[in-house]
Amino acid sequence: MRCSNCNNKNTKVLDSRPIEEGAAIRRRRECEKCGFRFTTFERIEEVPLIVVKKDGMRQEFSREKLTRGIIRACEKRPVAIDTIENIALEVEKSLRNTGNSEVSSHIVGEMVMERLAEVDEVSYVRFASVYRQFKDISVFLDELKEIIKTDKQAHEE
Repeated sequence: MRCSNCNNKNTKVLDSRPIEEGAAIRRRRECEKCGFRFTTFERIEEVPLIVVKKDGMRQEFSREKLTRGIIRACEKRPVAIDTIENIALEVEKSLRNTGNSEVSSHIVGEMVMERLAEVDEVSYVRFASVYRQFKDISVFLDELKEIIKTDKQAHEE
């Protein structure tokens, strides 16, 4: 691995750890010439997963983009970044396990909302409001009523 500081080809691995539930390896490296330390990641090269958007456009799935969207929904909420990253990882894993190379953005959004509903209701509503593009306040209120109804049923059990 080439040093990102001095371009030397000789680096040594100081530490290796499995991440993403064993799907990747994080390596801490040090350049033998300048002593610069840096981190590299090794992961399996996946078959591209294509997301078909509402307008028919196709785009390669990006866990980073999905994570950013979830972070936006969870802004100023008590949701740990690890939880957000796990949601994105779970969604990607579920999508890849279907064996389909293309997936509708609708399915991705529903999977995220399902997981966010279990974590934080406010974040769920925020994500849903952007994802579902509520046309007016009455549709938004219907969604809130459904959350309240589900919440009441859960507390009664």
